[in-house]
Amino acid sequence: MSYLQNKVQSFNANLGAVAGKISNKRTVNAPVKPAPSPTPSQVSNPHKNDLKRKRPDLPEIPYSQPRDTGIGQHIMTQITYAIEYLKTKNTPQSLSDILSYLSMQTREESYKSNVETILSRHEKVNYQPASKGSPALFSFRPAHNIRSADSLLAHLQAQHTAQGLSVKELRDGWPDVEDAIDRLEMEGRLLVTRNKKDNHARMVWPNDPSLYFEVDDEFQKIWDKIKLPEPGALADELEREGLTPANKHRTIKKPVKVQEKPKRKARSGGKTTNVHMAGILRDYSHLKKG
Repeated sequence: MSYLQNKVQSFNANLGAVAGKISNKRTVNAPVKPAPSPTPSQVSNPHKNDLKRKRPDLPEIPYSQPRDTGIGQHIMTQITYAIEYLKTKNTPQSLSDILSYLSMQTREESYKSNVETILSRHEKVNYQPASKGSPALFSFRPAHNIRSADSLLAHLQAQHTAQGLSVKELRDGWPDVEDAIDRLEMEGRLLVTRNKKDNHARMVWPNDPSLYFEVDDEFQKIWDKIKLPEPGALADELEREGLTPANKHRTIKKPVKVQEKPKRKARSGGKTTNVHMAGILRDYSHLKKG
């Protein structure tokens, strides 16, 4: 054998020895399963939601509307309802009648006593204390105690001035006053002013039919022939006479003062600054024109 063949055989023998030492089995590692991600329903801390404060379910109330506070449990609200109730009654009412209207029969006695005390001292309520066999009575006190046409005419005739009466004040104690006013106006016994918007009576005055008298047709024609001045003619005439109409604010024109310009004073000798040249400079101020 040649030298080369010996080397090949030696190499093959070494290769077979090494191959026997190596195991043909492979160990395959199992794939690592990723940890499942928690779903929204699976929380690691089961008590976490319990720490959050739950907001109460509020009713859907429009904020533009006033809040419903019930039927008016405040005592002054009940007093207002009681006075409105007395307005509608022409006869005095007892405390039990008022409490029955307000549905307050089952309230405690101290509450009822407070209602009676407030009503008895209210400026819009007439109070009659309880006497033997009769309970205390309450009635509405209007600005004018007038509830009939005869009492209205008597009140107007008794006035010392020609001041009228407000229908709004009369309506407080006499809800049907406008029916009587319309009838008395048709009879010529009342003078009435009305609102332009709804033609409701606003003020009333007494009207004496005995003061009516006939005017001759001749004087009526003379009166109709008198021509009234134009609306602005009277104001112009007053201004031409130097008078200011009452519906205008009088403006007083102040004389304009002309400010005179101050005369410039001639400069007398100024301050000498060139002191070091006093022996050289000469004073020619006596040659200056006045």
